[in-house]
Amino acid sequence: MHDEPSALWQAALKVLSTQVSRANYDTWLDGTVGVRLDGDEVLIVGTRSEFVTEWLHKRLRPAILRTLAEINGTELDIRFEPLRPEEGAVAALHSPAGEAPRAAQQRPRLRERYTFANYIVGPGNRLAFAAAEGTAREPGRLYNPLFIYGAAGLGKTHLLHAIGHSLIEKGQHVVYLSAEAFTNALITAIQGRKMDDFRGRYRSADALLIDDIQFIAGKEQTQEEFFYTFNELYEAGRQIVITSDKSPAHIAQLEDRLRTRFEWGMIADLQAPDMETRVAILRHKAAEQNIRVRDDVLHAIAARFKNNIRELEGSLTRVVAYSRLTGEPLSPDVVASALASLETNEPKLPPSPDLIMDIVCRYFDIDREGLLSVSREKRVAYPRQISMYLMRELAHRSLVEIGQALGGRDHSTVHHGWRKMEKSLGIDPETRRDIASLREMIEQSRRIA
Repeated sequence: MHDEPSALWQAALKVLSTQVSRANYDTWLDGTVGVRLDGDEVLIVGTRSEFVTEWLHKRLRPAILRTLAEINGTELDIRFEPLRPEEGAVAALHSPAGEAPRAAQQRPRLRERYTFANYIVGPGNRLAFAAAEGTAREPGRLYNPLFIYGAAGLGKTHLLHAIGHSLIEKGQHVVYLSAEAFTNALITAIQGRKMDDFRGRYRSADALLIDDIQFIAGKEQTQEEFFYTFNELYEAGRQIVITSDKSPAHIAQLEDRLRTRFEWGMIADLQAPDMETRVAILRHKAAEQNIRVRDDVLHAIAARFKNNIRELEGSLTRVVAYSRLTGEPLSPDVVASALASLETNEPKLPPSPDLIMDIVCRYFDIDREGLLSVSREKRVAYPRQISMYLMRELAHRSLVEIGQALGGRDHSTVHHGWRKMEKSLGIDPETRRDIASLREMIEQSRRIA
């Protein structure tokens, strides 16, 4: 049972962080403080604004009450109130470092296992890992901004959290959130007329870590606010780290002034791990769980999952659980049985040109009209040539068929585009990453269908 309101609320936040989305936590719960207990029956929680107060009361109150009852061992009521200035100062004095108050300073919600020590390095991520370590070692000096990009499940967020852990250990004020949460916080600030609080919250950080920056594409006011936040932090020598699923050059509807700033520092990409790295990841995961797994079993799993580390690690958990439930010892045969339901034995027809074009348009955020147009602008010419390559390699269509699908182009034009992408695959990491991501998206669409 907790007698201290601050400790009680911190314990509740830890549980709630596993029950709500990261964006909702960052927008509504982050920055809240357990202020006092009224008569041992009502916990008073301080919030950043009236708008946050109203939202928490209407949307999260039942879940919070259940959580408090489980933690405290007895039922408690809860009341939300905007923090008064003096309460904000008291909350800051009780922060872990005992520092002077800063705008809504609170330890960011970082995953405990996402550290540099738990990151397996291989040829596909060595550059990004070295850049992240260098950034953590000399924040604001070595690589600023640091921009890490790659397909889903390759470890972008892990590196971002690892940098955060390292900087917090140095006593720095770290603000970590997703770009979606940044947008939600901006909307809240506008509605609550709290723009000064919003700006102070992010511009007072020693390090700003933003995940999935591609989310702000096309959002004019969010981009404007982030532009000025970026400038203020950069001019003050504060560290900025950004992740994305694309390089700055390929984020559609991103303002040029932001694109150029993202390119000021270090850009590092993440590639799919090779076989040796995948086995090393599985071996590390097994050691974490104190499970002994033979190398032939690890190789059997690694051979099935090539482009997504989360799926790779999840498959090990599935295989181990299957072995325990059936009583069969871990072996390649057990791997095949445990993972059989994730595959289909039915032969598949090649993906259609229409499916490939739909996914290419979605990935590059362009419309079908632009893809089929005569424009030679890079923003549509590059996706068009990738479409040619995928239709040839995955759909097995003739050059004439591909040309017809892409607006009646000549077969020699298609041949040039296809060969250009084929050559680029061998020398350009950006092309390799884009084609690998598109292959995965096409395969996922076919599985869903």
